[in-house]
Amino acid sequence: MSKVLIVGAGGVGQVVAHKCAQRPEIFSEITLASRTEEKCRKIAAQIERPIRTAQVDADNVPQMIQLIERVQPKIVINVALPYQDLHIMDACLATGVDYLDTANYEPLDEAKFEYKWQWAYHDRFKEKGIMALLGSGFDPGVTNVYTAHLHKHEFDEIEYLDIVDANAGSHGQPFATNFNPEINIREITQRGRFWDGTRKTWSETDPLSVKRSFEFPEGIGPMNIYLLYHEELESIARHFPKLKRARFWMTFSQNYLDHLRILGNVGMTRIDPVRFQGVDIVPIQFLKALLPDPAIGVVATGTKGGKRKTAFIYNICDHEACYREVKSQAISYTTGVPAAVGAEMMLTGKWRGQGVFNMEQFDPDPFLEVIGPRGLPWKVVGLNAPMD
Repeated sequence: MSKVLIVGAGGVGQVVAHKCAQRPEIFSEITLASRTEEKCRKIAAQIERPIRTAQVDADNVPQMIQLIERVQPKIVINVALPYQDLHIMDACLATGVDYLDTANYEPLDEAKFEYKWQWAYHDRFKEKGIMALLGSGFDPGVTNVYTAHLHKHEFDEIEYLDIVDANAGSHGQPFATNFNPEINIREITQRGRFWDGTRKTWSETDPLSVKRSFEFPEGIGPMNIYLLYHEELESIARHFPKLKRARFWMTFSQNYLDHLRILGNVGMTRIDPVRFQGVDIVPIQFLKALLPDPAIGVVATGTKGGKRKTAFIYNICDHEACYREVKSQAISYTTGVPAAVGAEMMLTGKWRGQGVFNMEQFDPDPFLEVIGPRGLPWKVVGLNAPMD
């Protein structure tokens, strides 16, 4: 039994709080903290178990240190914004507490998605005797574990890897993003990138310029998927060096793309501040305040026993079922559940190490044994042909 500190009270933080509360034998005491404590109290009121709440500015390292020292958790689950990752890691280093997040660090003033800033903490965490688990969401996170599972059980060698992410639900809004609007728009307006393992380099594409049609299973059917860069490609390419190619795809409707193009044309997706009536305003953050809150899998082609094969491992998550359970939609659910399960892996000793780690570096079996019953069942099917 261990105390846990959850930092962040958005949609994902709500799911993490619910899922941790469902396992009192592992998470004996839960504290939920945010810049706005009232948001924490509203989440705590949804849960039958007592949940402690606290106010903290995650950008303020001394505040974070004080909170950790007061709560005395075994692990800090960071589901705040990715701009705050390094500050929270600094506080964990200072207090000797394990760390987990769901998305890699990115600078506030530059849409640049790289693990280098967090990987640079490895030696310091190792010397302190503590562990950091990076990207314990769905993508990144479960997709990394799916890759490790395919590598361990389905293939002798994976040559081509494609991660596909579809939000097939209808939210009834003229325009809404798949997840946090600011982060989502920052990601998809950047140039696409994929790993070319034959040349050991990254190849770039114009934003959303490469499109395919992919047949999603279980009644979802064909959807247009667009190539973009996503952070798990960096760690997967590093830990599976024999990959000849690794790509990431996401679905978008034409309506979504039309809205995005218009917003970009008028400067509303800019991440740099502009002066308006004597006040500095970052357009994308202003846009986020106006927008509503907003089947994922891995396709691998390689060899097994000398024969070529293609396999698809996936999860399909239902928005309505998620809302009935934890009062949240499926996008937050698919990120929050893996965060809670990743923390469970660390606290039970099934995943342990000293330093900074990505999900695919551990045995996928105990994680996948738990995550199905916890709400994200998965399936592996064979495909007739690889993705082109």
